[in-house]
Amino acid sequence: MRQFLLALFALSSVAQAQRTASPGSLDSAIAAVTRAPDDLNAIIWHGRFVGYTGDFERAVGIYTAAMATRPDEPWLLRHRGHRYVSMRRFGDAIADLKRAYDLTSFAADEVEPDGMPNARGIPTSSLKSNIRYHLALAHFLKGEFAAAAKMWEEDVGAAANLDSRVAATFWWVLALARAGEMDRARAALAPIRADWEIIENGSYHKGLLWMKGELTDAQIRAAMTSPAERQAIGNGIAQWQMALGRREQAAAAVREVLATGPSASFGYLGAEALGRELGLRP
Repeated sequence: MRQFLLALFALSSVAQAQRTASPGSLDSAIAAVTRAPDDLNAIIWHGRFVGYTGDFERAVGIYTAAMATRPDEPWLLRHRGHRYVSMRRFGDAIADLKRAYDLTSFAADEVEPDGMPNARGIPTSSLKSNIRYHLALAHFLKGEFAAAAKMWEEDVGAAANLDSRVAATFWWVLALARAGEMDRARAALAPIRADWEIIENGSYHKGLLWMKGELTDAQIRAAMTSPAERQAIGNGIAQWQMALGRREQAAAAVREVLATGPSASFGYLGAEALGRELGLRP
């Protein structure tokens, strides 16, 4: 009965709360929440823009304060869980995101507007895909590769577009490989096509093609032109090499990622976790 009531709550909450487009800046987000301090959309955007500044603790505080009257709001749990990941509080992230996952199990999904829109202005993720993705990531960063793989497999199956599919497949393949299931990892790579038109997850797409053997080492390195690309692709290289038992190559790739400077990007977090596993000094 309790799960049934939770599902009803989630259905009602997700159906009634239509997400609004990004206010565009932290100042605009603050102005919106000042005008309507109890408005869920305004609260969420306030927390998101504070998080974009790197003040993750303050962002978590914004969501936590709002949850005093909305303890089972999946949108707040999803965003607080993300920022717990940024803070390396993976257990807390799993607790929030698993709760959000359970609450939305029977709910219709909803597109999540981007805080920093891509070049085409087309959102590529949703509430439920972000819950699954961040939950899987938290498991991965704790070294719980089988649990991560299971969640990303679900995310791949539910992907509504190629960008979501590529992002989830990238991490699903790494999780399978790190869990010792290399045959399944290679099978997951098989459907990936070089001619897919990817809007915002090009680094993950190239990483998958490299793991599949369709890009050479020189070609994948040529794609790593920005810190974000070096973190995303470099982590993929490091994790794949580790799964193949090539510890020295994995360590070298980790060092290259960490040399880009402290970050809360998922690639950096992955390399950081692998660095700890390898016993590398920060």
